[in-house]
Amino acid sequence: MKSLNYIFFYTYIGLVILAGFWGAFIYPVWDFQILFQLDLQKLPEYTQVNLLSQYRFLRALELGFGLFAILFLKEIFSRKKFNQLFLGIMGLGVLARMVSWSVDGIPSSLFIFFLAYEALGLSIIFAYSRKLGIYHASRD
Repeated sequence: MKSLNYIFFYTYIGLVILAGFWGAFIYPVWDFQILFQLDLQKLPEYTQVNLLSQYRFLRALELGFGLFAILFLKEIFSRKKFNQLFLGIMGLGVLARMVSWSVDGIPSSLFIFFLAYEALGLSIIFAYSRKLGIYHASRD
């Protein structure tokens, strides 16, 4: 279980850091072209600027979450508050995808894969955390 936990943790956090950095600071236009099949050039300039500004902001938050997870790896797997915060943030992402599916419609196969991978990772990391006894400790 330990190996499976860390495989999911590092692949998830690695992608969060990579996607966050790429989308915030390198080339977010690619995301719109590849992930969303949206040509930003077809939008009014005002809309482009605002969409990219908000997208970069959200990707920077994603990057920040990934950096938090790497910097506080030891605490995430030893202290209840850190573990709950990490799993809570990860769970909010899963929940947001599920709400979107029910409210906005069925996403592409890629986004369904992300949802499944994130939900499975959340379950595995939570189960491993319980196995470690984090939730039985009196700390935090």
